[in-house]
Amino acid sequence: MTTHKNLLGGPDPTYLPEDEAAHRLLAEESRPAAEVAAQHPTYSPAWAELAEEAYAGGRVVESYAYARTGYHRGLDQLRRAGWKGHGPIPWDHRANRGFLRCLAALARAATAIQETEEADRCRTFLRDSSEEAYAELKP
Repeated sequence: MTTHKNLLGGPDPTYLPEDEAAHRLLAEESRPAAEVAAQHPTYSPAWAELAEEAYAGGRVVESYAYARTGYHRGLDQLRRAGWKGHGPIPWDHRANRGFLRCLAALARAATAIQETEEADRCRTFLRDSSEEAYAELKP
């Protein structure tokens, strides 16, 4: 496989650190997302799951709050990982998916409560971060 250098000099992709303990609880032990979020409050996949479940249940404001929490926790982690406010956040890296899911959930919930500017900003941010996530999540 050939890797091509970005000729425009853009930033390198950002990869969030894995949280194996939280992943094990949520994905392998099927613990409730609320329990995992309480034990591991920086773990965006738990917040994403809570946001998605609330949205599916018609609890849009609750979904918005969960998504916003996971989004901000993810931003904190991205910055610690060297992200400078732009650049790729690859969907194929498992640890990035929680943040990207929160971003899509925030766009959906913002649309539902007619927060149009935020919804548009979140969709653009998601697309700019990962075209693959944007296509997969369809915010």
